[in-house]
Amino acid sequence: MAESFGEDPGGYDASRPAYPAELIARVVAALPSPESGDVLDVGCGTGVAARQFQAAGRTVLGVEPDPRMAEFARSRGLPVEVATFEEWRPEGRTFAGVVAAQSWHWVDPAAGAAKAAQVLRPGGRLAVFGHVYEPPAEIAEPFAVAFRRAAPDSPFARTGPARRPVEAYRTLYAGFADAIRTTGSFAEPEQWRYDWQRPYTRDEWLALLPTTGGLTRLAPAQLADVLAAVGTAIDALGGAFTMSYTTLATVAARR
Repeated sequence: MAESFGEDPGGYDASRPAYPAELIARVVAALPSPESGDVLDVGCGTGVAARQFQAAGRTVLGVEPDPRMAEFARSRGLPVEVATFEEWRPEGRTFAGVVAAQSWHWVDPAAGAAKAAQVLRPGGRLAVFGHVYEPPAEIAEPFAVAFRRAAPDSPFARTGPARRPVEAYRTLYAGFADAIRTTGSFAEPEQWRYDWQRPYTRDEWLALLPTTGGLTRLAPAQLADVLAAVGTAIDALGGAFTMSYTTLATVAARR
């Protein structure tokens, strides 16, 4: 699944939400000066987060296992090396920051934390962050029913991949912090949280759904069935709805 998002990198890039400006600014403010090194973006995808760090004045290098995503990111001005983070070779390079936006759950947490410590300069920051969301019940429930019908053997079949309770993800990010502590190379990790909302039209949400885990691997007919059910549910709400997002982050300074 980790390498299924590149089926439509343009659609992914156009529909995936950016990260809260306050989060990006806080990470950048905590980094050593730009002269002390670049930012390494682990699992950079199409470069959604990387472009935000570039706009904030930092030089960014991406590492991405999917060559299709990497090529799209390069077309948008991000240098990218194709590899998993575990297999990527730093070749003596060090960085002011290592960031992972919506991607650290694809990295072995212990190996990833140890490698981040290896490539960070003293005082550099490891910042792992991502969105959590759950659509309104009027949309989530028809979606779950349609998804179970389309993909009964999927690990998401019980609740559907759109059910993402915040508490479960807070536990995940606490686990990231535990792995960071285990390296002995970082100060005590901090846990950040940003709550925000975004309105979606029917077409905007149906454009985003196929880029999410669980749907990227559906056959066209299966996907069409799920999208039709969700579209009908959104139509019943007047053709639009407001999504409540939470963006969680685990951030730690290299000793």
